[in-house]
Amino acid sequence: MGKRIVIALGGNALGTSLPEQMKAVKITAKAIVDLIEQGHEVAIAHGNGPQVGMIQNAMTQLVRSDPDRYVPCPLSVCVAMSQGYIGYDLQNALREEMLDRGISKGVATVLTQVEVDPGDPAFDHPTKPIGAFMTKEEADRLVRERQYDVVEDSGRGYRRVVASPKPVSIIEIGTIQSLLDTDHVVVACGGGGIPVFRTQGHHLKGAAAVIDKDFAASRLAQQLDADVLIILTAVEKVAIRFGTPEQTDLDELTPDLARKYIRQGEFAPGSMLPKVEAAVEFAESGPGRSALITLLSKASEGIAGRTGTRIRA
Repeated sequence: MGKRIVIALGGNALGTSLPEQMKAVKITAKAIVDLIEQGHEVAIAHGNGPQVGMIQNAMTQLVRSDPDRYVPCPLSVCVAMSQGYIGYDLQNALREEMLDRGISKGVATVLTQVEVDPGDPAFDHPTKPIGAFMTKEEADRLVRERQYDVVEDSGRGYRRVVASPKPVSIIEIGTIQSLLDTDHVVVACGGGGIPVFRTQGHHLKGAAAVIDKDFAASRLAQQLDADVLIILTAVEKVAIRFGTPEQTDLDELTPDLARKYIRQGEFAPGSMLPKVEAAVEFAESGPGRSALITLLSKASEGIAGRTGTRIRA
């Protein structure tokens, strides 16, 4: 019997430029359609690091060319742009691969807003660098005129930093649910989602923040009542003492054991750590739920229990 699966795609599955992305999504689509062919329902979340950076840099150059005419593009809008053009390539690659195999399913990209809490402690300590390097004069002007947070980056110039809050809820969850229920493949929560605050009335205001795509995928999986969260990365299995002669690959992790390794500093921040934390969060969120961390090319084998690291309570 097929499972409901949410897949979190890392940047290596999408390439670092537009030409690379167009090639990468074809490989990515084959691995995802392997799961669809086995009868699973699939929703896909993805990162957007290189893509949103390109958009930000392009917008920055536009502002520099004519600062009296153009203003900096809000980060939330840049995330929305990246969702659109990644989704465009990804859904077309998935559609083509399915039709080549005789699978008739719709594929849709949902422009996804994700609510964050304005009281999240991450807003007090923004650490996520975004956008182009700036001179001190440019940075000082943006601090003065737009109240940006900026840091000096290793002698290379100044960069804006924003918060990375945890996702609270997915605004378009009803639409995503309806698409899955009617046998569609859904691409959602691109780049972790467009971060928004709820304000007075029904208004949603874009937040200057970046949501980690693994935590967004975990939240999506929880709200969709998924059976499995698959976090795809650059290694086949999670390991302790990674990169040393004593490296040990892990087939299974319980939440308690994962937290023990986290306390011991076994997982690198910004790399494996958020993946393990997001996997634990999902595995503990309901009975029968499990998470899998593995390579893109091993996703089908991982679901069958033959590889990867499985996290379950």
